[in-house]
Amino acid sequence: MASELTKPYEEKMKKTLTALDSDYSTIRAGRANPHVLDKITVEYYGTPTPLNQVGNISVPEPRLLQIQPWDTSLLKPIEKAINMSELGINPNNDGKVIRLVFPELTEERRKDLTKDVKKKAEASKVAIRNIRRDAMDHFKKAEKAKEITEDQLKDLEDETQKLTDKYVAEIDAKAEAKSKDILTV
Repeated sequence: MASELTKPYEEKMKKTLTALDSDYSTIRAGRANPHVLDKITVEYYGTPTPLNQVGNISVPEPRLLQIQPWDTSLLKPIEKAINMSELGINPNNDGKVIRLVFPELTEERRKDLTKDVKKKAEASKVAIRNIRRDAMDHFKKAEKAKEITEDQLKDLEDETQKLTDKYVAEIDAKAEAKSKDILTV
């Protein structure tokens, strides 16, 4: 019974982990990664469209991204969208494709990125703890309403705490791995 009641909260914790993964995929670590373009949108016939839906994105070299739009009239809007984004890379347009050359990260920039990684990890941990708090409040209300017994409440609290510890440990592991990835020259 305890697992049935904690299941929705575990699902929320998994979603928090998934959100952290997607946040980490947009942090550039010195190598070209097409996911850094995931949050960039381009005006396409008056509609903001994700960049990966208006062209082909490839990685011909470890530090080079190449964007080949299906419609060449989109070259200028794509260039503009990349310049307006927080990517910090100037696009090179040759009339057919746009190339993004990723410079080698400086030591200072690497340290800034690892701080950002830690900040995102801490925000995810806070989200996990908030989910735990919501679960505990829900279980205490159920116990007051005599829907569950005091022993069941203790079991649910223990299980919820174990889930919280498990997901916080996973967040720490992901943050450590991403930081190591960024600091590797």
